[in-house]
Amino acid sequence: MTTTASPALPFLLADVEVASVDRLSPSFVRLELASPALADLGLDGPILDQRIKLVFPHADGLLPSIEGADESWTATWMERPVEERGHMRTYTVRDVRGTGVETRLVLDVVLHEGDGLQGPGAAWAANAKVGDRVIVLAPRRGHGFGGVEFVPGTARELLLVGDETAVPAVAGILRDLPATARGAAFLEVPRSGDVQTIQHPEGVSVTWLPRDGAERGTALHQAVLDHLGASAVPNEDHEVDDDLWETPTYSSSGEPVQETVSVVGHDLAGLYAWIAGEAKVVTGLRRALVRDLGVDRHQVAFMGYWRSGVAMRS
Repeated sequence: MTTTASPALPFLLADVEVASVDRLSPSFVRLELASPALADLGLDGPILDQRIKLVFPHADGLLPSIEGADESWTATWMERPVEERGHMRTYTVRDVRGTGVETRLVLDVVLHEGDGLQGPGAAWAANAKVGDRVIVLAPRRGHGFGGVEFVPGTARELLLVGDETAVPAVAGILRDLPATARGAAFLEVPRSGDVQTIQHPEGVSVTWLPRDGAERGTALHQAVLDHLGASAVPNEDHEVDDDLWETPTYSSSGEPVQETVSVVGHDLAGLYAWIAGEAKVVTGLRRALVRDLGVDRHQVAFMGYWRSGVAMRS
């Protein structure tokens, strides 16, 4: 296996190969990526919802060169014509297997087959075979990288919510939670065949919500509000925040993340909610939790992973 890496960077930038392909379900494929360069992968603690980036080849099958890359590589990559640079997409690390030069990076990729939403990353993954190559941009051991948003602090109760694009992240969080954790996870997937068996603490319930042709987000929205005892709050039409990314310490809108005061009778003071997926669905849940239920914004991470009908930016 011929691989290339840039060792002097504060992040891991490497040309890696597909070592195995496993079609998990109608909508998910699991890829194992391999390279001796992954020995420097900096995921020594819990993986949780750790994000990385992959660069896929353009239609001609060629990957951009990373020879001589420096810390400005991402910016200079964006300046290239798409025919040269390929397509960059963000994914969650599902698992890491092996050690040293035998380290394998495991990713579960949503294929979006049959729903008209398949982009370049999903199209590549749907046809991936052993020996295919991609470029990975990931944490390097000993350097800060970011990409983990699950920070529950001293929360007594957890709420994890996601659509199919957030299933790998929620599964990783559930795997890495302490055995004493309590809460609930709600996962919406395209089809009944996409329901998975995943590891989770006994005190955290996991509810799968296959759409099977139903409208996206409707069952997920209602299930979350039912869980919070607020089933009367509707999923109204609202302006969608395409770039919605708000955590207890950061807001994509630039506004301060200030404390809010509860306006309902529910005891949500000990709650920490992590909510990710399609932007319209996440925006609706943000409106319901923060505006209608008065959940403190310091207790929630809202992340619009993607927007239906809108191509993701590389």
